Amino acid sequence: MSFKDSLLFMPLKLGEVELGHRVVLSALTRLRADKNHVATDLMKEYYLQRTSMPGGLSIAESASIAKHHGGMSYTSAIWGEEHVQGWKPIVDAVHKKGGFMYLQLMAFGRAAQLSAAEEDGFTIKAPSAIPCEGGAMPEEMTIGEIKSTVQDYVQAAKNAMRAGFDGVEIYAANGYLLDQFIQDVSNQRTDDYGGSIENRNRLVVEIVQAVSDAIGAERVGIKLSPWSDFQGMRMETPIPQFTDLIKRINVVGIGYLNLIESRVSGIDYTDGTEKLDWAWALWDKAIIATGGYLPETALELVKKHPNTDIVVAFGRRYVSNPDLPFRIQRGLELNPYDRSSFYKVGAPEGLIDYPFSKEYLTLQN
Repeated sequence: MSFKDSLLFMPLKLGEVELGHRVVLSALTRLRADKNHVATDLMKEYYLQRTSMPGGLSIAESASIAKHHGGMSYTSAIWGEEHVQGWKPIVDAVHKKGGFMYLQLMAFGRAAQLSAAEEDGFTIKAPSAIPCEGGAMPEEMTIGEIKSTVQDYVQAAKNAMRAGFDGVEIYAANGYLLDQFIQDVSNQRTDDYGGSIENRNRLVVEIVQAVSDAIGAERVGIKLSPWSDFQGMRMETPIPQFTDLIKRINVVGIGYLNLIESRVSGIDYTDGTEKLDWAWALWDKAIIATGGYLPETALELVKKHPNTDIVVAFGRRYVSNPDLPFRIQRGLELNPYDRSSFYKVGAPEGLIDYPFSKEYLTLQN
């Protein structure tokens, strides 16, 4: 069955770009950057493969905004000139093929791995001196360090623009630094950046505003995970906290809000049934829905919300199906994914060796 006429394949304006369809590649850590966190030719092939249908959006994997905000070996970065130059040919090639590309901006906070911190020579910092279970004890950030983090995000966003990206996604989800500031399970500060809903949201709002001022609000998106318990998160009553945050970000006028469904916690599926309708209702612009979607549930979602600018992000199923939008549109069977090869450092296996559908290849010849 063909789903060519589904809303999933209707154009939609997202920030400054006009999408040709609403199937988005979610930001996915793949550990294929080099030891200096520079993007590689292998990554270029991966993103080019997944630019299979013109007008699609790829959100590139998390890139650390500064060396001292890193935390995992062989992940990408955007703090130095070598990182800008590493990403530029990838973005240029995606654009040449008719696609769009955003870069997800990352700071690890207490989720940083001690081995990576020692390797890159920095001290792990967080809102409060509260570790993740099994993680290193972080140092509490000073006010000065918090203020400089805002500028780290601004510089990273400017670097992303110099690399040619269409925009940036501020990663404030899944228990990384900005999520740690938002939630009371990880933020027990008593100054301007903790102790109340407004104060816990302050840093994220300041970053969103500063990055928007630097590169244009329409080129900025944000990713949140109100229900996730990944990496020791999930405050007892998240709705008031995230309602305040979404309302304040909405006023800034950024291009989109990306929300992770409760049925996903990090890389694992859960039995979560909490809804996000309350959050979507607070937002004026485009929404990216993320979290365990299948073709049929994505098609159902956009059909159910015909008057909302919803696009659907896919992760592991986009990993194993480089021509995923084409397969969904034509109702074709999907390749299964192999989780054991998701994070094979520097390896082409599990990255660029999944086959295109024979129907897609026939059209290319």
